Amino acid sequence: QVQLVESGGGLVQAGGSLRLSCAASGSIFSIMAMGWYRQAPGKQRELVAAIPRGGSANYLQSVKGRFTISIHNANNTVYLQMNNLKPEDTAVYYCTAREYLGDDYWGQGTQVTVSS
Repeated sequence: QVQLVESGGGLVQAGGSLRLSCAASGSIFSIMAMGWYRQAPGKQRELVAAIPRGGSANYLQSVKGRFTISIHNANNTVYLQMNNLKPEDTAVYYCTAREYLGDDYWGQGTQVTVSS
């Protein structure tokens, strides 16, 4: 079992920055990859960024060059640095972790609101 606790959402003006954090606990050595999804009202959940353990990150096309995902192994935390935020980035952001055996775990979600 893996537990994920997110923090760092909030309200920011367009062009501003936020950093989301997701602390993992439990069976952390079973984690193969971590990532961030988001879901805006009336829209499907979409993958924003993902990073496999020891591998390269992948990003949603619309956030490339603005968002950066990173993992800090010492404190088992994954970060999503979001710069130059746009109103269309407004959504609930969810941290996720995938185990080598295929199970997925989700955080509780954190609201990001970007005002124009």
